[in-house]
Amino acid sequence: MINKRLLIKNLLAHNDESTFYDKKRQLNLHTKEGKAKFLKHICALSNSNPSNNSYIVVGVEDESNEIVGDDFFDDSRIQNLVNAYLDNPPKILYENVPFPHLPKDRVVGLVTIKPNHKTSSFKKNIYTILANTVFVRIGSNSMPTEEKIPYSKLNIETVISIENNSRNSIAHTLDGVMDFMIERHGDMTSSYRVFKELFVVCWAGNPKKIRETNYLSRVDIELINEQIKLFYSALDVVTISFDESTFNITEHVQLGLNDKTSYYPLEEVKIHFFENGYYKMETKMLFEPPKYNLKMLHHIYNSNMSLLSKLQKGIELSERENKDLINYSYTLMICYLNGFSEAKKKIIEAKPFLKANSNSLVYLNFKEALRILRKMKYNENE
Repeated sequence: MINKRLLIKNLLAHNDESTFYDKKRQLNLHTKEGKAKFLKHICALSNSNPSNNSYIVVGVEDESNEIVGDDFFDDSRIQNLVNAYLDNPPKILYENVPFPHLPKDRVVGLVTIKPNHKTSSFKKNIYTILANTVFVRIGSNSMPTEEKIPYSKLNIETVISIENNSRNSIAHTLDGVMDFMIERHGDMTSSYRVFKELFVVCWAGNPKKIRETNYLSRVDIELINEQIKLFYSALDVVTISFDESTFNITEHVQLGLNDKTSYYPLEEVKIHFFENGYYKMETKMLFEPPKYNLKMLHHIYNSNMSLLSKLQKGIELSERENKDLINYSYTLMICYLNGFSEAKKKIIEAKPFLKANSNSLVYLNFKEALRILRKMKYNENE
């Protein structure tokens, strides 16, 4: 098994960005421009590495190579974005990798692009990239090309060497368990489970019981062997179940307008462990959005538009309006899920003002609302 934390360190230590890996301070998949840049690098790395894995590391300063981390990003449907825009799309995997020196809500993102022996190209326009464009890596740059795609067989040997030097050990696994349960979560209820004598899953959270259901809030779950954070949320709650060969995580979201105890199942992640050291993850969307009275939602939507207008004009908010601002992202998300098509754009439009607010919960709710909306299937017309 590859220890993903070691893999990231070895990639960064190898040299600067190259034909088989790229690094980013953060991903921005909220805009056409951000999606286009991400897809360009996926296309280029895939085409330049048809016989070996290639990687994008997210959460690293470009100039200094310093690991600064990024928000936990659990978009299991990121493959849908790649499939929507690329012909011959490669298989990709996004994993969240914790580092000891980072806050527990920050991770390093690792995008693994699997070998694809066909040429990837854009099948439709996005931002400034035209349909039928093909990208390759030239040094550390992703460049369009109309020529036969060159690639270096040296990459195969180099990447295999880096991956082999990143293999896990008993010491790494034990250190990971102790770090998770004692150093980072000593103040919470924490547990672990060993599957097939090979895999160790650790989880921690604050237990709460609502209407006969046992939930965990402020949840952190990691597959220790590979140093992958499987789930993290400062707000939402999960239920956990397992047997001898599977570990199940069901995420619930609080979407009551006035009711603080109404939780709705959002998504189930089921991890299957096998005797041969292999595991696979299955994701199933469970979400059925709550329906509310449209007259009431129109009133809530208009009130939030008034808040946004005042923020944009620099008008000071009243005490009541500052309280309403805490729930701005969540209430607009409910509006969006009930047919208010512009509501999602209005959440994103408010980002700089929410981020600058002195109450940290305002921006935290913004990030959580977008995280939930990312769970929905990418709309190709966005």
